[in-house]
Amino acid sequence: MAADRQRELEEENERLRARLRDLTDEVGRNESLFRKTQERELELLRAGSLAQLLDRLIKGLRQSYQLDAVRLHLHDPQHEIRHLLSGDEFLLEELEGVSFVDALITAAPQVANLERPWLGPFRLADHELLLPGIRGGGSVALIPLTRQEQLDGVLVFFSADGRRFTSDLASDFLAHLGVVSAICIENAVNRARLVRSGLTDFLTGFHNRRYLQSRLREEMARAQRARQHVACLMIDVDHFKRINDHYGHLAGDAVLREVAQRIDGEMRVSDTGVRYGGDEFAIVLPQGNIGDGERVAARVLDAVRRQPVAIGGHASEAVTLSIGVAAAAPDATTRDYKAVADRLIAEADAALYRAKSAGRDRVAVSKNVVK
Repeated sequence: MAADRQRELEEENERLRARLRDLTDEVGRNESLFRKTQERELELLRAGSLAQLLDRLIKGLRQSYQLDAVRLHLHDPQHEIRHLLSGDEFLLEELEGVSFVDALITAAPQVANLERPWLGPFRLADHELLLPGIRGGGSVALIPLTRQEQLDGVLVFFSADGRRFTSDLASDFLAHLGVVSAICIENAVNRARLVRSGLTDFLTGFHNRRYLQSRLREEMARAQRARQHVACLMIDVDHFKRINDHYGHLAGDAVLREVAQRIDGEMRVSDTGVRYGGDEFAIVLPQGNIGDGERVAARVLDAVRRQPVAIGGHASEAVTLSIGVAAAAPDATTRDYKAVADRLIAEADAALYRAKSAGRDRVAVSKNVVK
């Protein structure tokens, strides 16, 4: 019996030693994970722009945690984040792994009420929209990005190893990562808003001349890849100095606001309105050829001259425009998009000058397609 008892004690000691080794290994893994998490969080906090932050969330986390895929789904119902990225001279299609949704439930119903990280097996029926392109087995971690008790997005980790993310694993590190990521995104969005405020004309609400340059470069790159055109309209308010001189500058500002509103009402959804300076406006038509530009110009011209603009409580003035239209189609060898954008503006401006020289209140169209 003593021998049996000794064997039992030895077996129990071996089980305890095995358990101690497992705990030691787990502590080591947790320390390694903690270090990686700290390093990655510092990288996120150091991101210089919204685009750089999103890129680090996808590529950085995938490399740091040796994952097979990382996806980020952001709640962007007003499309503000998308517009901020575009204003940052960033092409959205280059941002792999990030999707913007009007409602998170459209990405997957189960994330709408996600409060803590969810870890478990990958199921195609449940996770196909969250991880497009993934078809095989594996495991998934769904990490909520929560700010002020509001779910702003979900970060999705995928591993082909079905044991990588299981429901019995501690998820505190992932929950902390989600909170830090949400704060970083909020800060980056706020910084981008401040930058964008310097790209907006306070009087009309249109973008300003500085924004036009960056937007045209972006559209030139997109048009080159898609082998399409970009159209540009340069618009001048006829005899605007006379309105200023007769009614005063405050009345002139009111006229500019009204003209901007009428222009905005005739633009396509994808078009961008710009106050180029003083009484000059511009419109950028992505994927628009010279015919598209001429049609938009005709609508804008009619919308402004159709009805006099009210000035003060009793007076009104008939307002007309001169508009120049040009288009560009960058060839496959083009790399200096700024130069093409400058040539397009110059061509539209030359057409505007012809419209004014011919008597104003008309549209002039350039016959030359800028390359």
